[in-house]
Order: sequence, then structure tokens, then C-alpha cells
Amino acid sequence: MAVYTQVSPQALAAFLARYDCGTLRSAKGIAEGIENSNYLVETSTGRFILTLYEKRVHAGDLPFFLSMLDHLAARDVPVAPAVADQAGVHVQTLAGRPACLIRFLPGLSPATPTPAQAEAAGAALATMHLALADFAATRANDLGVDGWAPLLARCGTAIDAIAPGLHDRLAAALDEVVPRWPRALPRGAIHADFFPDNVLMLDDRVTGVIDFYFACTDLIAYDLAIAHGAWAFDGGGTRFDADVARALLRGYAAHRALSAAERDALPLLAMGACIRFALTRAWDWLNTPADALVTRKDPCAYLNRLDFYRAHRHAAFQ
Repeated sequence: MAVYTQVSPQALAAFLARYDCGTLRSAKGIAEGIENSNYLVETSTGRFILTLYEKRVHAGDLPFFLSMLDHLAARDVPVAPAVADQAGVHVQTLAGRPACLIRFLPGLSPATPTPAQAEAAGAALATMHLALADFAATRANDLGVDGWAPLLARCGTAIDAIAPGLHDRLAAALDEVVPRWPRALPRGAIHADFFPDNVLMLDDRVTGVIDFYFACTDLIAYDLAIAHGAWAFDGGGTRFDADVARALLRGYAAHRALSAAERDALPLLAMGACIRFALTRAWDWLNTPADALVTRKDPCAYLNRLDFYRAHRHAAFQ
């Protein structure tokens, strides 16, 4: 989450008048994340998240995201679907951006996940994958394996200003991973951003999965590989927590068994996830507006993870 677009109290009050959600009491921008503008909104009836969709999220993709959330909510997966206004409309326009009012979920994202929290998160991810098995809508992953080389080309050697040699290290990683990508594995709808800050918990219980705006159709095991890199390392990617990693995989396997081919592919999928997040973090680092209320994330933290996966491969998934 982040804030790129400012919304005045008057505009927000007029927006909320379309809903049966009471009157505005307060609104606070949320700085975490990088994708959209988000506000925590409190009204006389409760709390909501207001999301304004910025340039990377295309309005044409919103029906996929919203129908995915409705599908999961109908199967008792703890997600926050968008609220319809008095006319039954989910997607509005506010401050020149597509916007949705989203139900607030209780819980906090774990800053340093414990094994118990990771096991619960793994179980939640597997449960979500099972619930999506009959989800018919599809969306291509525009940040998938075939988009990485073009994104690096768009970044160019300007990313060497972030860290010397960053461009060439990512180019070498692409040459190593892309030709070996396991395209024949089971596919389906995935979250594609299952980080701790997108999972809400109370103690060791998952109370919500949020931020589905990278959701797409891709390899199901790739979603688990993304989660592995997000949950099992510290923020800088320099310390690997084997207990957390094992717990995440244990929680997942308790609900959805991986095929032998998926298990064998996890190290390569994890390396691919490192490339993807290093590239998008580098792009965002170069292109984040100076006045945006957003915390930029270091792409080198994912190069550190990439080096770990390259050195340890299957040992990281034992």
C-alpha cells in the first residue's frame, strides 16, 4: 500500500455518501507498499480501506481481481471484497482514479514471522489455491517470466545507480533461469504477492489475505516460491530462517500436496521470483514520484535471496 494521489476530506465525504456506510470521521494515508494509493477510513459505522488504483493497475483488470475476491469470500477464505454502493456499483472514480471501498479486516501483518505464523500462512495459501480450482476467469501475468527481460531493458543501466553492476547481475540471472523455466507445471489463479505484509493475523491465526492486485493465472507452485522468499528471509535478504521456511512448506503441504515435478522446480521458481521482485523494485526505485507517500524497497535484498537459492537450491526446501 502507498499514497500517490491525495484526496480531500470534501471529496472523500462526497464519495462515501454513495454508500450505506455512515459519515466520515477520519482518513489516514497508508505508506506501506508500492502499488496503489490507500487510506484507512473510519466512518460512523466502522472502518474501511479506500483504494485508488494507480497507473500499473489497469481499470480493465479490476473485474478479474474483484471476481476473484468474491469467489474466495464465498468459499470462506478470509479476504476483503469490495463494497457495493447504493446502486450496486463496486468500482467508482475518485480524484481521477478508479477507486473501491473495501471492507476492513482485523489483524496485523507479522513483522518477523514465527514458525507458527508461517505454518498458518502456508495453510492459508494452500486453502486459497484449492478454493480457486474452479475459478474460471483468467488473467495473463504481465510480470511473469516472459516480461522480465523487457523490463530489464526498460530499466537499462540506470539501475546501476542503485547498486554498481546491478544491471549485469540481473542479466546473468535471466540467462540462467529463463531457458529452464518449467512451463508445464499445474496452472491456476494465484495471488503472486503473498508477502507477510499482505497477510493479517491475530496471534497465530490468519484473519485476512489482502492486496490481490498482482493476481493472475500462472504456475501454482510459483505462488508458493514467492511466499518462501518473502517469509523465510529477513528484510535485507541476508538471513534465512530454516524453521520458518519448513513451517511454511509444512502448512502448505497439509492442505495441498505438491507433485514431484512441482517440488523439484521450487528452487528454480524461487530464483525466478527473486528476479521478478528485484526488477520491479528497481523500476519503482527509479520511477517513484518524489512527493509520494511511499516507502521504496531495496532491489538488492532480492539479489541476496537469489544468491542464497543459487548456493543452496534444494536444501532451502527441505
